[in-house]
Amino acid sequence: MAYNIIFYFTDQQRADTCGCYGQPLDITPNLDRLAKEGVKFEYAFSPQPVCGPCRALFQTGKYPTQTGCFRNNIMLPSGIKTLADYIEEAGYETAYIGKWHLASDGELEKPPTIDHTITPIPRELRGGYTGFWRTADVLEFTSHGYDGYVFDENDNRIDFKGYRADCITDLALDFFEERDEGKPFFMTISHIEPHHQNDRKCYEGPEGSKEKFKNYILPEDLKALQGDAAEEYPDYLGACESLDQNLGKLVDKLKEKGLYKNTIIIFGADHGSHFKTRNRDSHLNGYDDYKRSCHDACLRVPLVIAGGPYKGGITVEELVSTESLPKTILAMAGVDVGDAMIGENLLDVVEKKDSQRPNQVFAQISESRIGRCIRTPRYTYSVYAPGMNGGEAAASDVYEDDFLYDMEKDPYQLNNLVDSPDYTEVKLDMRQRLLDWIEKAEGNRPEIRD
Repeated sequence: MAYNIIFYFTDQQRADTCGCYGQPLDITPNLDRLAKEGVKFEYAFSPQPVCGPCRALFQTGKYPTQTGCFRNNIMLPSGIKTLADYIEEAGYETAYIGKWHLASDGELEKPPTIDHTITPIPRELRGGYTGFWRTADVLEFTSHGYDGYVFDENDNRIDFKGYRADCITDLALDFFEERDEGKPFFMTISHIEPHHQNDRKCYEGPEGSKEKFKNYILPEDLKALQGDAAEEYPDYLGACESLDQNLGKLVDKLKEKGLYKNTIIIFGADHGSHFKTRNRDSHLNGYDDYKRSCHDACLRVPLVIAGGPYKGGITVEELVSTESLPKTILAMAGVDVGDAMIGENLLDVVEKKDSQRPNQVFAQISESRIGRCIRTPRYTYSVYAPGMNGGEAAASDVYEDDFLYDMEKDPYQLNNLVDSPDYTEVKLDMRQRLLDWIEKAEGNRPEIRD
C-alpha cells in the first residue's frame, strides 16, 4: 500500500506550546488527538536551530556543513539528490506550500546578492519539486500576520487576505481539488507561524490573542530569564492555537475526500524559541535573538506522526533528532536511501529494532557562534569556536567549552556547570561523545579545550 504523506511543520515552535507536551491551556486539541491515535516523540530535537540550515537538511538529508547551507542566506546547492527527487521518482505527486528559505544567497544580515526573497523562485531552485507550488522564499518578507502573497508553480503571484496561517492552509487545501487521483501524494505545508514578524519585531497572533491569553503561564526558563516573553507570549500562543485549528481543517479535508485512513501526517517544527533569553554574549547582541543556542528552548520541538504503521497512541521516550525526517519520509514511501541520508528510520525507533541504539542527539549551531552540541537524557553539553564568527564559517578545528547542564537537577538549564570541578568526569565523557559525533558528521575530529 502506498501511503499519502503530509509534512505539516511550523517555525520557531517550542514543544511546550502543545497540550500533549504539557501546555496547561487547551490550545492544541487536534494535535493532541493525533498523538492519541499515532506516535508522539517526547524528546525530539532540531539538528540546527536556524530556519535556512534546518530546511536544507529537511530537503537533502545531509548536515548543513555537508551542503554548505550552514546559515541563512545560502541557497540550496545543485547536484544533491533531494527528498523531492527521490519521492517523485517513486511515483509520488508533490505539493509544497508556504515558506522555502533556500533560494536566495548572500552575506548574513545583508541584502542578498541573488535575491528571490520577494520574487518567484526559479524552477531550478525548488529542490526538485515539480508539482503544486504555493510558496515564497522568505514568507515573512512577502507577508504579515494578515496579508501577503506567494507564487504558484507557473510564477503567478497569489495574494491573500486574512490571518496568514489560515490562508496558507487554504492554499494547501486547493491541492485536493486538482491532484492526480491516480498517484499517492507527498505534501509539505511549511508555516511561518509562530515565528516573529521580522520587520515589526514582534509575534503576530490572530486579533484578540493578547486578551484571550492574558492569563498565560510562562515556561519556567522564560519565567526565570525574562527576555521579551512577558509581552510576546500571548500572541505566540495565539499563533500556535491557529496552527492547530488549521491542522484540524486539514484533517477534516482528508476525511471529506476519503483520504484520511491512507495518509500519514507528520507534525513538527524547525526549532523553538528562547525569547531573547540566551546568547547574550554573541555577536547578535543576545536580546535580538530567539534561537541559535544549545538550549532545549531552541532545540526541543514537537514531533507527532500519525497514520499507517504509526498508530496506537504510543509515546517514544528515547531521544530522536528531526535530522531523521527525510529518511523516515522516504521509508514511508517505500524508498530505502541507506547511507545517502543521515539519521535513521524513526519507525525503527518506535518498534525498538536496535537494542544498541545510542540514546543521544547532535546539533550544529551557527550565526550566534560556531557551536556543536550533544544531548543525552541526563546532560546537555555544548562547545563554541573562540574568536570566530558563526555567520562567516561553518566549522572550526578548535572549540572550547560553552555549556554543561545536568537535566535531572536543572531541567530548565539555568545553572551552567561547564566549569564545575564536581562535573569534570561528566564533561570529559560528554566531550568524547561530542567529538565522535563531529567526526562522524563532518569527517574531522577537532580539538576541544577547557
